[in-house]
Amino acid sequence: MTTIKKIALGKNGPLVSKLGLGCMRMSPVWGGPKNDENESIATIQQALDSGINFLNTGDFYGSGHNELLVGKAIKGRRDDAFISVKFGAIFYGNQMLGLDLRPIAIKNFINYSLVRLGIDTIDLYQPCRLDNSVPVEDVIGTVADLIKEGKVRHLGVSEITADQLRKVNSIHPVTALEIGYSLADRQIESDLLPTAKELGIGVVAFANTAEGLLTGEMKAPLPANAYHHHFSRFQGDNLVKNLEKVEVLKQMAKEKGYTPTQLAIAWVNAQGDHIMPLVSMSRRSRLPENIAAMEIAFTPDEMNTLNTHFSAGAILGETYLQR
Repeated sequence: MTTIKKIALGKNGPLVSKLGLGCMRMSPVWGGPKNDENESIATIQQALDSGINFLNTGDFYGSGHNELLVGKAIKGRRDDAFISVKFGAIFYGNQMLGLDLRPIAIKNFINYSLVRLGIDTIDLYQPCRLDNSVPVEDVIGTVADLIKEGKVRHLGVSEITADQLRKVNSIHPVTALEIGYSLADRQIESDLLPTAKELGIGVVAFANTAEGLLTGEMKAPLPANAYHHHFSRFQGDNLVKNLEKVEVLKQMAKEKGYTPTQLAIAWVNAQGDHIMPLVSMSRRSRLPENIAAMEIAFTPDEMNTLNTHFSAGAILGETYLQR
């Protein structure tokens, strides 16, 4: 069994597993069928048993369902888990209506989260995004107050710009940045990633397969009800040409004896010890494959092939973060 490496999350930050478990898909967020709750709980528990202690959730995932799920999974073993919670998104059904980042709302959100999770302190608490509706000083200042009160241990941020990251970090030290990052989404390499590294902030990288584009299993055209149609990279000729790009990844995976998904995760993992691949899973059967991906090494030629073939802008259509 592969031993999951531990890394410091940010400069002098807490020790966490190099691989994180994204719990979002265990709850209905964007529609679709509800997963088997018992299987989801078993997946979280087996992940903890395997050394994956970083669990990522959001108070708006399934309107609180996801936090209740995580709470059931960690009951009796709180010390085994590092809990990361996003807040601020307002949903009605499966539609995101906007953000509520008012201090009074944040103080309300966290109390509900603590009750649903069945814990006294959230390890990493982060606004899911930032907008201009509330001064950033008020948003971050509120989380800083929660840290002083003992309800939160560390401040995180998600899906923000380099300038925003600098500003937030000047108000209160940021432990981790959660951001979409993959071979197909490399626009953050020019500014945001260097800024995070300079400031000593850990990077929690989600969407390693670019919403399934890099799995090698996607075929054109997509089903009419696929949520991917909202992104131009999955539409028409863009999708056809993008899937042609993925053939290189599929061929390399075949030659190395792995799946394209494993190589996609491994590539993110190889970008540095300050970067954690955050992989969504809802079934125990996925754990061995994803854990094994953390042991994959690339030769210099293989890495050069991937970096050249999937250079920034190589994938047609808007990037994941431009949705």
